[in-house]
Amino acid sequence: MSTANLDFEQFRGFLEKACGIVLGENKQYLVSSRLNKLMEQQGIKSLGELIQRMQSQPRSGLREQVVDAMTTNETLWFRDTYPFEVLKNKVLPEFIKSNAGQRLRIWSAACSSGQEPYSLSMSIDEFERSNPGQLKAGAQIFATDLSSLMLNTCKTGEYDNLAIGRGLSQERLQRYFEPKGPGRWVIKAPIKNRVEFRSFNLLDSYAAFGKFDVVFCRNVLIYFSAEMKKDILLRIHSTLKPGGYLFLGASEALNGLPDHYQMVQCSPGIIYQAK
Repeated sequence: MSTANLDFEQFRGFLEKACGIVLGENKQYLVSSRLNKLMEQQGIKSLGELIQRMQSQPRSGLREQVVDAMTTNETLWFRDTYPFEVLKNKVLPEFIKSNAGQRLRIWSAACSSGQEPYSLSMSIDEFERSNPGQLKAGAQIFATDLSSLMLNTCKTGEYDNLAIGRGLSQERLQRYFEPKGPGRWVIKAPIKNRVEFRSFNLLDSYAAFGKFDVVFCRNVLIYFSAEMKKDILLRIHSTLKPGGYLFLGASEALNGLPDHYQMVQCSPGIIYQAK
């Protein structure tokens, strides 16, 4: 095996241990595209040198920067549309019927740059406008991501025209955002204040989170091994209230775990109810 291939194998091992992400054997190009800029800034000439630097300087912040670069994904507002319609038309009316007076708790896991939790917050606002006074105790959205860089973006609630253009309608832009200088927008306080952001690795303990009525864990499990994916799904189940709902990505399916989840057809889309 060549030195470059050995370095890549070592890097694959590092990434899986650090955050659970399993890189395919032919993903050298992805590593190069994600890390080239960082390696250039640091004066690092090879993947082997990068690994050596992370090991010899554990407190330099380089390890965190590498994980950030490898785990940051582009995301959309109201991605796939149907999960947010299912939330408004099925999940929220059911919650109100069986949990009168309780506060709704939603977890947006792997929230990237914040589009998902803010889309959820807008969806709740839209539901409340159509059903005034029904969600009496309101709602809290708990949003987590591994990348501290991404969370800083989330917390400001500020986005440029390029980010805004990824799936946000003009109507929602006008209703929920305010201009913040040329080509920039900031999300309005009532939508922003409903969301709490926290840095979190899906491989860590969920014990301190409490219980949720809904968990969105969309388009992230595809990066994990089958064994790790099953472990995460079991731990998510432990955070869901009985009858609570799990939303996965459009291309993701929950195979197995029949003692824990029941598939619910929503036409369009599928969600999973905790047993």
